This record gives sequence, structure tokens and C-alpha cells, in this order.
Amino acid sequence: MKIKRTLFAALAMLATSFITPVSAHDDAPAHEVHRIAIQISDNNPGTFNKALNNATNMSKFFLSRGEDYEIEIVAYNAGLHLLRPDTSPVLDRIKSFTDSVPNVTLSACGNTIKGMSKKAGKQIEIVPNARVVPGGVIRLMELSDQDYFMIRP
Repeated sequence: MKIKRTLFAALAMLATSFITPVSAHDDAPAHEVHRIAIQISDNNPGTFNKALNNATNMSKFFLSRGEDYEIEIVAYNAGLHLLRPDTSPVLDRIKSFTDSVPNVTLSACGNTIKGMSKKAGKQIEIVPNARVVPGGVIRLMELSDQDYFMIRP
């Protein structure tokens, strides 16, 4: 009987030597970044204000929880008027928004800018706190491929 216990103890020690201990961090969730894309494709100040309100509220929520986030508002088609200094009725709101809400990018469709410039017979401008992307729909597709949650207010 003593031999059986000794043999069993030896086998148990051998078996446990192949088990890798699991640290508390191994089953912790991966660091998550919340990613949201907001589409603006119509020239409606109310819709744009809803988009800015949504982005502000999400920003406050994630900041209060200490969570990382990225929000991108993509304007194309008639929605680009809202990012044009010469046609936007929400310029003051855009300025205060980008000054006070971190981790939000305003993107303007380059294709729409080209079309509007051609129609106007001159190069149109966009607000300085927005960046130009080659195409608004293409940008939304890229963001979707990067697991952004899509919102269209």
C-alpha cells in the first residue's frame, strides 16, 4: 500500500509540473476602446446638433468611467454645408464643441468638396478644426472595418 501511495504522489507531482499557473491578468478583459462613427449627410442644423449632443454625452459617459473612446463625425453630400464657414449655421457650436470635447474628429468628404468647388467655380473651404478625407462613404466603410459603431441621427 505504501508503494501505491508513493507512486500516486510521484504521478501527481509529475502531472502538476506540466500545468502552467494562470495569473489574475490572464482572464482579465482586453483593454477596450469604444469607437463610434456618426454620419452627417443632410444639411440640417438640427441633425448636426443631435450628432454633437450625442458625441458630447458619450464623451462625458466614457470619461466618467475612465474608459477610452474615439468618435468620428463624417460629413458628406449636403451635410458638408455644416462644415463650411460660408454656409454653416452652427459655426459657434462647432468651435466650442471641438474645444471642449476630447477624442472627437470631424471629417469632411473630399469628393463632396471637389463637387461643390466645381459648382461654385472656386475652391470651397471647410472649418479649420475638420480634416478632409478622400470620400465620406469610403471613410465610414473604413471605420466599420475597424469595429466602429455607426450612428445616423
